[in-house]
Amino acid sequence: MSKNENLQYVENLTEMKEFPEFNAGDTITVNYRIVEGGKERLQKFQGVVLQRRGSGNTETFTVRKISGNTGVERIFPVASPFIDSIIVNKYGKVRRARIFYLRGLKGKKARIQERRK
Repeated sequence: MSKNENLQYVENLTEMKEFPEFNAGDTITVNYRIVEGGKERLQKFQGVVLQRRGSGNTETFTVRKISGNTGVERIFPVASPFIDSIIVNKYGKVRRARIFYLRGLKGKKARIQERRK
């Protein structure tokens, strides 16, 4: 299969779960299914959405959290069968679609103001 055929195959997959609406700046919890050997467990990854990229089945979103004193970012495909659920904890008020400036901020400066719904 060539690259274009692979892309067509992925785009033709119709099985997509419904998730709540979220954008950059929102704090979300992603429950991700992890298979280790014969066992399966759910792992929670809670953080701020830095960006959403792409469209359709190839759409991805990046989530950043602070673990210990280190920033950890993870990219999730929206159409991934391993995502069990997405919970929106807080809607953030930002003026950009990609908030990579958050990487350089620490402590109270890294807070995002909450958006009223």
